[in-house]
Amino acid sequence: MRGGGLADAYSMYKRASTKDQFTDYEDREENIDRTETGVWKEIGNPSWKRPLPHILVAIISSLLFGYHLGVVNDTLESMSLDLDFSGSTLAEGLVVSTCLGGALLGSIFSGWIADGVGRRRGFQLCALPMIIGASMSAATSTLGVMLLGRLFVGIGMGLGPAVAALYVAEVSPAFVRGTYGSFTQIATCLGLLGSLLIGIPAKDTAGWWRVCFWISTIPAALLAVLMEFCAESPHWLVKRGRIDLAEEELEKLMGASHVKYAIAEMSKTDKGDEVDNVRFGELLYGRHFKVVFIGSTLFALQQLSGINAVFYFSSTVFKKAGVPTDTANTCVGIVNLTGSIIAMMLMDRLGRKVLLIGSFLGMAVATGLQVAAASSFIPSFAVLYLSVGGTLLYVLAFSLGAGPVPSLLLSEIFPGRIRAKAMALCMAAHWVINFLVGLLFLPMLEHLGPQIVYAVFAGFCLFAVAFVKKNVVETKGKTLQEIEFALLPSH
Repeated sequence: MRGGGLADAYSMYKRASTKDQFTDYEDREENIDRTETGVWKEIGNPSWKRPLPHILVAIISSLLFGYHLGVVNDTLESMSLDLDFSGSTLAEGLVVSTCLGGALLGSIFSGWIADGVGRRRGFQLCALPMIIGASMSAATSTLGVMLLGRLFVGIGMGLGPAVAALYVAEVSPAFVRGTYGSFTQIATCLGLLGSLLIGIPAKDTAGWWRVCFWISTIPAALLAVLMEFCAESPHWLVKRGRIDLAEEELEKLMGASHVKYAIAEMSKTDKGDEVDNVRFGELLYGRHFKVVFIGSTLFALQQLSGINAVFYFSSTVFKKAGVPTDTANTCVGIVNLTGSIIAMMLMDRLGRKVLLIGSFLGMAVATGLQVAAASSFIPSFAVLYLSVGGTLLYVLAFSLGAGPVPSLLLSEIFPGRIRAKAMALCMAAHWVINFLVGLLFLPMLEHLGPQIVYAVFAGFCLFAVAFVKKNVVETKGKTLQEIEFALLPSH
Protein backbone atom coordinates (compact mmCIF):
# COMPACT_ATOMS: atom_id res chain seq x y z
CA MET A 1 0.00 0.00 0.00
CA ARG A 2 1.66 3.17 -1.11
CA GLY A 3 1.27 6.76 -0.21
CA GLY A 4 0.64 6.87 3.55
CA GLY A 5 3.35 9.47 4.11
CA LEU A 6 3.17 10.74 0.54
CA ALA A 7 -0.52 11.44 0.87
CA ASP A 8 0.09 13.46 4.00
CA ALA A 9 2.94 15.37 2.39
CA TYR A 10 0.83 16.33 -0.57
CA SER A 11 -2.50 17.11 1.12
CA MET A 12 -4.33 19.64 -1.03
CA TYR A 13 -6.19 21.20 1.81
CA LYS A 14 -5.21 21.72 5.39
CA ARG A 15 -7.66 19.72 7.46
CA ALA A 16 -9.86 21.59 9.83
CA SER A 17 -12.51 20.54 12.32
CA THR A 18 -16.00 20.40 10.88
CA LYS A 19 -17.09 22.99 13.38
CA ASP A 20 -14.86 25.52 11.68
CA GLN A 21 -15.62 24.51 8.11
CA PHE A 22 -18.31 27.07 7.39
CA THR A 23 -16.96 29.83 9.63
CA ASP A 24 -13.20 30.11 9.74
CA TYR A 25 -12.79 29.54 6.00
CA GLU A 26 -15.81 31.40 4.75
CA ASP A 27 -14.16 34.57 3.52
CA ARG A 28 -10.56 33.73 4.21
CA GLU A 29 -7.97 34.42 1.49
CA GLU A 30 -5.23 31.82 1.59
CA ASN A 31 -1.83 31.80 -0.06
CA ILE A 32 0.45 29.23 -1.57
CA ASP A 33 4.20 29.17 -1.53
CA ARG A 34 7.08 26.91 -2.45
CA THR A 35 9.11 24.94 0.03
CA GLU A 36 12.89 24.88 -0.20
CA THR A 37 12.66 21.78 -2.41
CA GLY A 38 10.41 23.58 -4.90
CA VAL A 39 7.24 21.68 -4.02
CA TRP A 40 4.06 23.73 -3.92
CA LYS A 41 2.73 24.16 -0.40
CA GLU A 42 -0.78 25.33 0.44
CA ILE A 43 -2.21 26.83 3.59
CA GLY A 44 -5.87 26.44 4.48
CA ASN A 45 -9.02 25.41 2.67
CA PRO A 46 -10.58 27.17 -0.33
CA SER A 47 -13.95 28.83 0.12
CA TRP A 48 -16.89 26.43 0.17
CA LYS A 49 -19.00 29.10 -1.54
CA ARG A 50 -17.25 29.15 -4.91
CA PRO A 51 -18.23 25.70 -6.21
CA LEU A 52 -21.73 25.81 -4.70
CA PRO A 53 -23.58 27.46 -7.65
CA HIS A 54 -22.00 24.98 -10.09
CA ILE A 55 -23.04 22.03 -7.90
CA LEU A 56 -26.60 23.35 -7.50
CA VAL A 57 -26.95 23.42 -11.29
CA ALA A 58 -25.48 19.91 -11.59
CA ILE A 59 -27.92 18.36 -9.12
CA ILE A 60 -30.87 19.41 -11.29
CA SER A 61 -30.09 16.11 -13.03
CA SER A 62 -30.71 14.30 -9.73
CA LEU A 63 -33.94 16.26 -9.22
CA LEU A 64 -35.10 15.06 -12.65
CA PHE A 65 -34.02 11.52 -11.82
CA GLY A 66 -36.23 11.48 -8.71
CA TYR A 67 -39.12 13.18 -10.50
CA HIS A 68 -39.25 10.64 -13.32
CA LEU A 69 -38.98 7.75 -10.86
CA GLY A 70 -42.26 8.85 -9.27
CA VAL A 71 -44.15 10.62 -12.04
CA VAL A 72 -46.17 7.55 -13.11
CA ASN A 73 -47.25 6.59 -9.58
CA ASP A 74 -50.38 8.74 -9.47
CA THR A 75 -50.79 9.28 -13.21
CA LEU A 76 -50.76 5.69 -14.49
CA GLU A 77 -54.49 5.11 -13.98
CA SER A 78 -55.71 8.20 -15.86
CA MET A 79 -52.97 7.73 -18.47
CA SER A 80 -54.14 4.17 -19.16
CA LEU A 81 -57.73 5.39 -19.69
CA ASP A 82 -56.66 8.10 -22.16
CA LEU A 83 -54.30 5.82 -24.10
CA ASP A 84 -56.64 2.78 -24.12
CA PHE A 85 -54.55 0.29 -22.18
CA SER A 86 -56.62 0.28 -18.98
CA GLY A 87 -56.71 -3.15 -17.37
CA SER A 88 -53.60 -4.38 -19.18
CA THR A 89 -51.02 -5.18 -16.53
CA LEU A 90 -48.46 -5.88 -19.30
CA ALA A 91 -48.85 -2.39 -20.76
CA GLU A 92 -48.72 -0.79 -17.31
CA GLY A 93 -45.58 -2.77 -16.51
CA LEU A 94 -43.99 -1.67 -19.79
CA VAL A 95 -44.63 2.02 -19.01
CA VAL A 96 -42.58 1.56 -15.83
CA SER A 97 -39.94 -0.93 -16.99
CA THR A 98 -39.15 0.75 -20.33
CA CYS A 99 -37.79 3.66 -18.37
CA LEU A 100 -35.57 1.30 -16.33
CA GLY A 101 -34.31 -0.31 -19.55
CA GLY A 102 -33.38 3.12 -20.88
CA ALA A 103 -31.61 3.91 -17.61
CA LEU A 104 -29.49 0.77 -18.00
CA LEU A 105 -28.50 1.84 -21.52
CA GLY A 106 -27.68 5.37 -20.38
CA SER A 107 -25.59 4.18 -17.44
CA ILE A 108 -23.55 1.78 -19.62
CA PHE A 109 -22.44 4.60 -21.92
CA SER A 110 -22.22 7.34 -19.26
CA GLY A 111 -18.50 6.79 -18.58
CA TRP A 112 -17.49 6.96 -22.21
CA ILE A 113 -19.64 10.07 -22.75
CA ALA A 114 -18.29 11.82 -19.62
CA ASP A 115 -14.70 11.07 -20.67
CA GLY A 116 -15.29 11.78 -24.33
CA VAL A 117 -17.08 15.14 -24.27
CA GLY A 118 -16.55 16.24 -20.66
CA ARG A 119 -18.79 16.50 -17.62
CA ARG A 120 -20.62 19.67 -18.71
CA ARG A 121 -21.56 18.29 -22.13
CA GLY A 122 -22.48 15.03 -20.38
CA PHE A 123 -25.10 16.91 -18.36
CA GLN A 124 -26.47 18.54 -21.50
CA LEU A 125 -26.67 15.18 -23.26
CA CYS A 126 -28.52 13.90 -20.18
CA ALA A 127 -31.04 16.76 -20.42
CA LEU A 128 -31.70 16.37 -24.15
CA PRO A 129 -33.39 12.91 -24.11
CA MET A 130 -35.32 13.94 -21.00
CA ILE A 131 -36.77 16.95 -22.83
CA ILE A 132 -37.54 14.93 -25.97
CA GLY A 133 -38.91 11.93 -24.07
CA ALA A 134 -41.08 13.93 -21.67
CA SER A 135 -42.50 15.98 -24.57
CA MET A 136 -43.33 12.81 -26.51
CA SER A 137 -45.03 11.28 -23.47
CA ALA A 138 -47.00 14.47 -22.76
CA ALA A 139 -48.26 14.93 -26.31
CA THR A 140 -48.91 11.32 -27.36
CA SER A 141 -52.22 9.65 -28.04
CA THR A 142 -50.79 6.13 -28.40
CA LEU A 143 -49.08 3.66 -26.09
CA GLY A 144 -46.20 3.10 -28.53
CA VAL A 145 -45.10 6.74 -28.48
CA MET A 146 -45.49 6.81 -24.70
CA LEU A 147 -43.10 3.84 -24.39
CA LEU A 148 -40.61 5.45 -26.78
CA GLY A 149 -40.76 8.65 -24.74
CA ARG A 150 -40.20 6.70 -21.53
CA LEU A 151 -37.19 5.01 -23.14
CA PHE A 152 -35.64 8.40 -23.99
CA VAL A 153 -36.30 9.67 -20.46
CA GLY A 154 -34.71 6.51 -19.07
CA ILE A 155 -31.54 7.08 -21.09
CA GLY A 156 -31.25 10.53 -19.53
CA MET A 157 -31.89 9.04 -16.09
CA GLY A 158 -29.04 6.59 -16.64
CA LEU A 159 -26.62 9.29 -17.71
CA GLY A 160 -27.47 11.82 -14.99
CA PRO A 161 -26.53 10.12 -11.68
CA ALA A 162 -23.15 8.89 -12.94
CA VAL A 163 -22.12 12.26 -14.36
CA ALA A 164 -23.43 14.11 -11.27
CA ALA A 165 -21.41 11.89 -8.91
CA LEU A 166 -18.27 12.49 -10.96
CA TYR A 167 -18.76 16.22 -11.28
CA VAL A 168 -19.59 16.90 -7.63
CA ALA A 169 -16.61 14.84 -6.41
CA GLU A 170 -14.22 16.57 -8.83
CA VAL A 171 -15.21 20.20 -8.22
CA SER A 172 -15.78 20.03 -4.44
CA PRO A 173 -13.08 20.90 -1.87
CA ALA A 174 -12.12 17.83 0.17
CA PHE A 175 -13.39 19.21 3.47
CA VAL A 176 -16.99 19.56 2.20
CA ARG A 177 -17.06 16.91 -0.52
CA GLY A 178 -19.23 14.64 1.61
CA THR A 179 -21.72 17.44 2.27
CA TYR A 180 -21.94 18.40 -1.39
CA GLY A 181 -22.05 14.76 -2.43
CA SER A 182 -25.20 14.38 -0.30
CA PHE A 183 -26.90 17.10 -2.34
CA THR A 184 -27.55 14.60 -5.13
CA GLN A 185 -29.57 12.35 -2.81
CA ILE A 186 -31.48 15.32 -1.38
CA ALA A 187 -32.31 16.50 -4.91
CA THR A 188 -33.51 13.00 -5.82
CA CYS A 189 -35.78 12.98 -2.76
CA LEU A 190 -37.14 16.43 -3.64
CA GLY A 191 -37.82 15.30 -7.21
CA LEU A 192 -39.60 12.16 -6.02
CA LEU A 193 -41.64 14.09 -3.46
CA GLY A 194 -42.42 16.78 -6.03
CA SER A 195 -43.72 14.22 -8.53
CA LEU A 196 -46.02 12.74 -5.86
CA LEU A 197 -47.43 16.14 -4.90
CA ILE A 198 -47.82 17.36 -8.49
CA GLY A 199 -49.50 14.09 -9.45
CA ILE A 200 -52.23 14.26 -6.78
CA PRO A 201 -54.82 16.04 -9.03
CA ALA A 202 -54.31 13.42 -11.79
CA LYS A 203 -57.08 11.14 -10.46
CA ASP A 204 -59.73 13.87 -10.57
CA THR A 205 -58.55 16.21 -13.35
CA ALA A 206 -58.74 14.99 -16.94
CA GLY A 207 -55.45 15.22 -18.81
CA TRP A 208 -53.47 16.27 -15.73
CA TRP A 209 -50.96 13.47 -16.37
CA ARG A 210 -49.86 15.36 -19.48
CA VAL A 211 -49.14 18.44 -17.36
CA CYS A 212 -46.97 16.29 -15.07
CA PHE A 213 -44.77 15.34 -18.03
CA TRP A 214 -44.65 18.87 -19.48
CA ILE A 215 -43.54 20.28 -16.14
CA SER A 216 -40.41 18.10 -16.17
CA THR A 217 -39.15 19.74 -19.36
CA ILE A 218 -38.60 23.03 -17.51
CA PRO A 219 -35.80 21.88 -15.13
CA ALA A 220 -34.32 19.77 -17.96
CA ALA A 221 -34.08 22.86 -20.18
CA LEU A 222 -32.62 24.85 -17.27
CA LEU A 223 -29.96 22.18 -16.77
CA ALA A 224 -28.95 22.31 -20.44
CA VAL A 225 -28.78 26.13 -20.53
CA LEU A 226 -27.23 26.85 -17.12
CA MET A 227 -24.53 24.23 -17.58
CA GLU A 228 -23.09 26.50 -20.29
CA PHE A 229 -22.13 28.92 -17.52
CA CYS A 230 -20.70 26.31 -15.14
CA ALA A 231 -17.09 25.28 -14.76
CA GLU A 232 -15.82 22.14 -16.45
CA SER A 233 -14.20 19.55 -14.21
CA PRO A 234 -10.52 20.52 -13.81
CA HIS A 235 -9.64 16.84 -13.42
CA TRP A 236 -11.07 16.07 -16.88
CA LEU A 237 -9.25 19.04 -18.42
CA VAL A 238 -5.92 17.96 -16.90
CA LYS A 239 -6.48 14.46 -18.28
CA ARG A 240 -6.96 16.05 -21.67
CA GLY A 241 -3.76 18.06 -21.29
CA ARG A 242 -5.66 21.37 -21.33
CA ILE A 243 -3.78 22.83 -18.38
CA ASP A 244 -4.46 26.51 -19.15
CA LEU A 245 -8.21 25.97 -19.24
CA ALA A 246 -8.01 23.81 -16.10
CA GLU A 247 -6.32 26.71 -14.29
CA GLU A 248 -9.11 29.08 -15.36
CA GLU A 249 -11.79 26.70 -14.08
CA LEU A 250 -9.91 26.13 -10.81
CA GLU A 251 -9.80 29.88 -10.26
CA LYS A 252 -13.62 29.94 -10.52
CA LEU A 253 -13.98 26.99 -8.17
CA MET A 254 -11.27 27.67 -5.58
CA GLY A 255 -9.75 31.10 -6.05
CA ALA A 256 -6.47 32.12 -7.64
CA SER A 257 -4.38 31.34 -4.56
CA HIS A 258 -5.15 27.61 -4.79
CA VAL A 259 -4.69 27.05 -8.53
CA LYS A 260 -0.99 26.17 -8.84
CA TYR A 261 -1.00 23.70 -6.00
CA ALA A 262 -4.18 22.00 -7.22
CA ILE A 263 -2.72 21.64 -10.73
CA ALA A 264 0.48 20.18 -9.28
CA GLU A 265 -1.56 17.64 -7.31
CA MET A 266 -3.75 16.63 -10.26
CA SER A 267 -0.74 16.23 -12.53
CA LYS A 268 0.54 13.43 -10.32
CA THR A 269 -2.44 11.18 -11.04
CA ASP A 270 -4.46 12.61 -13.93
CA LYS A 271 -2.08 11.83 -16.78
CA GLY A 272 -2.88 13.44 -20.08
CA ASP A 273 -4.11 11.24 -23.00
CA GLU A 274 -4.32 8.10 -20.82
CA VAL A 275 -8.07 8.40 -20.48
CA ASP A 276 -8.76 7.08 -23.99
CA ASN A 277 -6.65 3.98 -23.39
CA VAL A 278 -8.86 2.49 -20.67
CA ARG A 279 -10.20 -0.86 -21.85
CA PHE A 280 -13.22 -2.56 -20.38
CA GLY A 281 -11.12 -5.55 -19.37
CA GLU A 282 -8.93 -3.35 -17.16
CA LEU A 283 -11.90 -2.78 -14.88
CA LEU A 284 -12.47 -6.50 -14.33
CA TYR A 285 -8.96 -7.74 -13.56
CA GLY A 286 -5.52 -6.52 -12.59
CA ARG A 287 -4.69 -3.58 -10.36
CA HIS A 288 -8.13 -1.95 -10.66
CA PHE A 289 -10.16 -5.05 -9.85
CA LYS A 290 -10.36 -4.48 -6.08
CA VAL A 291 -11.89 -0.98 -6.17
CA VAL A 292 -14.28 -1.90 -9.00
CA PHE A 293 -15.34 -5.02 -7.07
CA ILE A 294 -15.96 -2.95 -3.92
CA GLY A 295 -17.99 -0.40 -5.89
CA SER A 296 -20.11 -2.95 -7.74
CA THR A 297 -20.77 -4.91 -4.55
CA LEU A 298 -21.85 -1.78 -2.66
CA PHE A 299 -24.40 -0.93 -5.34
CA ALA A 300 -25.59 -4.54 -5.48
CA LEU A 301 -26.04 -4.66 -1.69
CA GLN A 302 -27.89 -1.35 -1.79
CA GLN A 303 -30.51 -3.00 -3.99
CA LEU A 304 -30.42 -6.47 -2.41
CA SER A 305 -31.21 -4.89 0.94
CA GLY A 306 -34.73 -4.52 -0.46
CA ILE A 307 -35.17 -0.74 -0.68
CA ASN A 308 -37.33 -0.75 -3.82
CA ALA A 309 -39.41 -3.64 -2.49
CA VAL A 310 -40.00 -1.76 0.76
CA PHE A 311 -41.00 1.37 -1.17
CA TYR A 312 -43.33 -0.70 -3.34
CA PHE A 313 -44.92 -2.52 -0.40
CA SER A 314 -45.20 0.58 1.80
CA SER A 315 -48.55 1.58 0.26
CA THR A 316 -50.03 -1.82 1.22
CA VAL A 317 -48.65 -1.53 4.76
CA PHE A 318 -50.16 1.93 5.25
CA LYS A 319 -53.45 0.95 3.63
CA LYS A 320 -53.88 -1.80 6.22
CA ALA A 321 -53.31 0.86 8.87
CA GLY A 322 -56.11 2.97 7.35
CA VAL A 323 -53.77 5.58 5.82
CA PRO A 324 -54.66 6.76 2.27
CA THR A 325 -52.09 6.02 -0.43
CA ASP A 326 -51.32 9.69 -1.18
CA THR A 327 -50.72 10.42 2.50
CA ALA A 328 -48.59 7.29 2.86
CA ASN A 329 -46.40 8.17 -0.13
CA THR A 330 -45.96 11.71 1.17
CA CYS A 331 -44.96 10.44 4.65
CA VAL A 332 -42.39 8.08 3.16
CA GLY A 333 -41.05 10.89 0.96
CA ILE A 334 -40.72 13.28 3.90
CA VAL A 335 -38.91 10.67 6.02
CA ASN A 336 -36.58 9.95 3.10
CA LEU A 337 -35.84 13.65 2.64
CA THR A 338 -35.32 14.20 6.38
CA GLY A 339 -32.82 11.36 6.59
CA SER A 340 -30.94 12.67 3.55
CA ILE A 341 -30.61 16.12 5.13
CA ILE A 342 -29.30 14.57 8.36
CA ALA A 343 -26.82 12.51 6.31
CA MET A 344 -25.63 15.70 4.63
CA MET A 345 -24.85 17.23 8.02
CA LEU A 346 -23.05 14.11 9.25
CA MET A 347 -21.16 13.07 6.12
CA ASP A 348 -18.05 15.17 6.81
CA ARG A 349 -18.31 14.75 10.58
CA LEU A 350 -18.72 11.00 11.08
CA GLY A 351 -17.42 9.88 7.70
CA ARG A 352 -18.77 7.61 4.97
CA LYS A 353 -17.90 4.28 6.57
CA VAL A 354 -19.64 4.96 9.89
CA LEU A 355 -22.80 6.12 8.12
CA LEU A 356 -22.82 3.04 5.88
CA ILE A 357 -22.43 0.62 8.80
CA GLY A 358 -25.05 2.40 10.91
CA SER A 359 -27.42 2.59 7.96
CA PHE A 360 -27.28 -1.11 7.08
CA LEU A 361 -27.60 -2.03 10.78
CA GLY A 362 -30.69 0.17 11.08
CA MET A 363 -32.17 -1.42 7.96
CA ALA A 364 -31.54 -4.88 9.39
CA VAL A 365 -33.39 -3.90 12.58
CA ALA A 366 -36.26 -2.44 10.53
CA THR A 367 -36.63 -5.58 8.42
CA GLY A 368 -36.49 -7.55 11.67
CA LEU A 369 -39.57 -5.62 12.80
CA GLN A 370 -41.29 -6.56 9.55
CA VAL A 371 -40.41 -10.22 10.14
CA ALA A 372 -41.88 -9.96 13.64
CA ALA A 373 -45.02 -8.30 12.27
CA ALA A 374 -45.54 -11.25 9.93
CA SER A 375 -45.21 -13.71 12.82
CA SER A 376 -48.25 -15.44 14.29
CA PHE A 377 -46.94 -14.80 17.81
CA ILE A 378 -47.51 -11.04 17.63
CA PRO A 379 -50.90 -9.69 18.83
CA SER A 380 -52.97 -8.18 16.04
CA PHE A 381 -53.01 -4.70 17.58
CA ALA A 382 -49.17 -4.67 17.56
CA VAL A 383 -48.80 -5.83 13.94
CA LEU A 384 -49.75 -2.46 12.46
CA TYR A 385 -47.35 -0.57 14.71
CA LEU A 386 -44.50 -2.92 13.84
CA SER A 387 -45.28 -2.80 10.10
CA VAL A 388 -45.64 0.97 9.83
CA GLY A 389 -42.80 1.64 12.27
CA GLY A 390 -40.54 -0.85 10.50
CA THR A 391 -41.24 0.72 7.11
CA LEU A 392 -40.52 4.27 8.27
CA LEU A 393 -37.42 3.18 10.22
CA TYR A 394 -36.14 1.33 7.16
CA VAL A 395 -36.58 4.37 4.89
CA LEU A 396 -34.92 6.63 7.47
CA ALA A 397 -31.98 4.25 7.95
CA PHE A 398 -31.53 3.88 4.18
CA SER A 399 -31.50 7.63 3.61
CA LEU A 400 -28.82 8.11 6.30
CA GLY A 401 -26.17 6.06 4.53
CA ALA A 402 -27.02 3.28 2.08
CA GLY A 403 -28.82 5.80 -0.14
CA PRO A 404 -26.38 8.73 -0.45
CA VAL A 405 -22.99 7.17 0.34
CA PRO A 406 -22.29 4.58 -2.43
CA SER A 407 -22.30 6.96 -5.41
CA LEU A 408 -20.23 9.52 -3.48
CA LEU A 409 -17.78 6.92 -2.19
CA LEU A 410 -17.29 5.33 -5.60
CA SER A 411 -16.51 8.66 -7.25
CA GLU A 412 -13.86 9.13 -4.53
CA ILE A 413 -12.16 5.71 -4.49
CA PHE A 414 -11.85 5.18 -8.24
CA PRO A 415 -8.53 6.41 -9.71
CA GLY A 416 -8.92 9.40 -12.01
CA ARG A 417 -7.89 7.42 -15.08
CA ILE A 418 -10.78 4.95 -14.79
CA ARG A 419 -13.23 6.97 -12.68
CA ALA A 420 -15.90 7.68 -15.29
CA LYS A 421 -15.87 4.23 -16.90
CA ALA A 422 -15.77 2.40 -13.55
CA MET A 423 -18.74 4.46 -12.37
CA ALA A 424 -20.58 3.48 -15.56
CA LEU A 425 -19.92 -0.21 -14.90
CA CYS A 426 -21.12 0.01 -11.29
CA MET A 427 -24.20 2.02 -12.24
CA ALA A 428 -25.06 -0.61 -14.85
CA ALA A 429 -24.74 -3.32 -12.19
CA HIS A 430 -27.03 -1.21 -9.97
CA TRP A 431 -29.75 -1.09 -12.64
CA VAL A 432 -29.50 -4.81 -13.40
CA ILE A 433 -29.92 -5.73 -9.71
CA ASN A 434 -32.68 -3.13 -9.39
CA PHE A 435 -34.55 -4.80 -12.27
CA LEU A 436 -34.07 -8.31 -10.89
CA VAL A 437 -35.26 -7.38 -7.39
CA GLY A 438 -38.32 -5.67 -8.87
CA LEU A 439 -39.02 -8.68 -11.07
CA LEU A 440 -38.67 -11.31 -8.34
CA PHE A 441 -40.10 -9.51 -5.30
CA LEU A 442 -43.81 -10.16 -5.87
CA PRO A 443 -43.41 -13.84 -6.88
CA MET A 444 -41.19 -14.40 -3.82
CA LEU A 445 -43.70 -12.63 -1.60
CA GLU A 446 -46.50 -14.77 -2.97
CA HIS A 447 -44.69 -18.12 -2.68
CA LEU A 448 -42.50 -17.60 0.39
CA GLY A 449 -44.49 -15.05 2.41
CA PRO A 450 -43.35 -11.71 3.88
CA GLN A 451 -41.59 -13.30 6.85
CA ILE A 452 -39.01 -15.16 4.75
CA VAL A 453 -38.64 -12.37 2.17
CA TYR A 454 -37.89 -9.73 4.82
CA ALA A 455 -35.57 -12.18 6.58
CA VAL A 456 -33.60 -12.49 3.33
CA PHE A 457 -33.37 -8.69 3.09
CA ALA A 458 -32.19 -8.52 6.71
CA GLY A 459 -29.52 -11.11 5.90
CA PHE A 460 -28.21 -8.99 3.03
CA CYS A 461 -28.15 -5.93 5.31
CA LEU A 462 -26.04 -7.78 7.89
CA PHE A 463 -23.73 -9.08 5.17
CA ALA A 464 -23.37 -5.46 3.95
CA VAL A 465 -22.25 -4.41 7.45
CA ALA A 466 -19.50 -7.06 7.44
CA PHE A 467 -18.47 -6.19 3.88
CA VAL A 468 -18.20 -2.46 4.62
CA LYS A 469 -16.20 -3.05 7.82
CA LYS A 470 -13.69 -5.20 5.97
CA ASN A 471 -13.37 -3.51 2.58
CA VAL A 472 -14.40 0.13 2.68
CA VAL A 473 -11.82 2.80 3.51
CA GLU A 474 -12.68 6.14 5.07
CA THR A 475 -12.35 9.03 2.60
CA LYS A 476 -13.52 11.89 4.82
CA GLY A 477 -11.38 15.01 4.43
CA LYS A 478 -8.96 13.44 1.95
CA THR A 479 -8.28 14.74 -1.54
CA LEU A 480 -8.95 12.52 -4.52
CA GLN A 481 -5.19 12.30 -5.05
CA GLU A 482 -4.58 11.16 -1.48
CA ILE A 483 -7.23 8.47 -1.81
CA GLU A 484 -5.79 7.24 -5.09
CA PHE A 485 -2.26 7.03 -3.71
CA ALA A 486 -3.49 5.14 -0.65
CA LEU A 487 -5.68 2.60 -2.49
CA LEU A 488 -3.89 1.83 -5.72
CA PRO A 489 -0.94 -0.59 -5.61
CA SER A 490 2.21 0.55 -7.37
CA HIS A 491 2.16 -2.52 -9.62
